[in-house]
Amino acid sequence: MGEWTNEWTRETNGLMSLLGIKVIESGTERVEMHMPISADLYQPDRVVHGGATIALLESAASYGASNNADASKETVFGVNVNVSHRKSATHGMLRGVAQVDRREGPKTFWNVAAYDDEGDIVSEGSVLTLAVSYERLAEKAAAKKARVTGSATERAGGGAHEAALAGKEAR
Repeated sequence: MGEWTNEWTRETNGLMSLLGIKVIESGTERVEMHMPISADLYQPDRVVHGGATIALLESAASYGASNNADASKETVFGVNVNVSHRKSATHGMLRGVAQVDRREGPKTFWNVAAYDDEGDIVSEGSVLTLAVSYERLAEKAAAKKARVTGSATERAGGGAHEAALAGKEAR
């Protein structure tokens, strides 16, 4: 397992590092990554776990989406993954490819496919990524904090339910 570094990068920390995923091609329209198949990725039947393949494909699409984002103003998230598994993989390398299908504002729709060493499709599908501004994330965090603070205040101070009961008793 990789060591955490002071300078976080997509390649040296996190899930990509843990799975041994390497970036082969990185553009704004197409990304290709490779993931070595090892026993660490097997499910009990000694074939690659579908979740590992999905992680490869979502990583490729998210990486491509981040190549299109203004890192000083926004970040990207994979928000929908739809992948079908076509064939089992047991050895060698998986090649994950993400290709832009279309863009709709902050959304990017990616066609994704994982190939084995023979060039056969192991898994294929689509990934939807969403670019979100840091400003919007801050707004959401502030709203959540206000809800949590409001709930704690209601619990500590009686809250709306108790105030309504007190009003009925006064009548």
